[in-house]
Amino acid sequence: MRTFALLKSPAVRDSLGIGVAVGAAGLAFGTAAVAAGLSPAQALFLSLFAFTGASQFALVGVIAGGGSLVAGVLGALLLGARNTLYGLRLADLLGWRGARRAVAAHGVIDETAAVTLAQSDRASARTAFVTTYAVLGSFWVVTTLAGALATERVSDMNAFGLDAVGPAIFLGLLWPRLREGGGRAWLIAVVGAGVALAATPLLPPGVPVLLAASAALIALIRPVGAAPTAVAEPAEEARA
Repeated sequence: MRTFALLKSPAVRDSLGIGVAVGAAGLAFGTAAVAAGLSPAQALFLSLFAFTGASQFALVGVIAGGGSLVAGVLGALLLGARNTLYGLRLADLLGWRGARRAVAAHGVIDETAAVTLAQSDRASARTAFVTTYAVLGSFWVVTTLAGALATERVSDMNAFGLDAVGPAIFLGLLWPRLREGGGRAWLIAVVGAGVALAATPLLPPGVPVLLAASAALIALIRPVGAAPTAVAEPAEEARA
């Protein structure tokens, strides 16, 4: 009965919905990674240990465009820097210490932060974070491997348009943030695109993307409390 009651809670319902929907996008990442020249094992490694969709797509996008691994990694790190701000807010909300905080840090991404920060108390926030992290992470890893293995069997990726999967999915990840971010988000996107277009004829592959990603740092200059969704302070509870 306790299990059924838990499944009916808003925190779990939201977590399951977002976890399954976003986790399934791992199919596209696995496809894009292999199309860019990575092996299924390398794609799986990224999904297991990087676990941040936008940064992973940025990395394989740079590699697919002929850029260096260093440029790809730096661009991915720039995009992933926003998770640091989410982590600062979630650390207080979840109230974990020691090893649990270290493990939870791996799961701090846009989706887990958004669902967790929408909760009104610490218990619900912890439930939301763990459920979203577990479901999304599991789906992301499994679907990455499935997409990578399936793509590896395709002899001519260009004939199926698989080389366009990465950019298309990256745009799909970006679009909701542009709609919700207002004029400031659009300004950052336009500046980043302009920098990339201007630098492409002048710089080696991958570097224009790295420069464009630097524009995203502007978005990080905001209060930590402005992370995805505002939430009231949780009631004071004993730390587990």
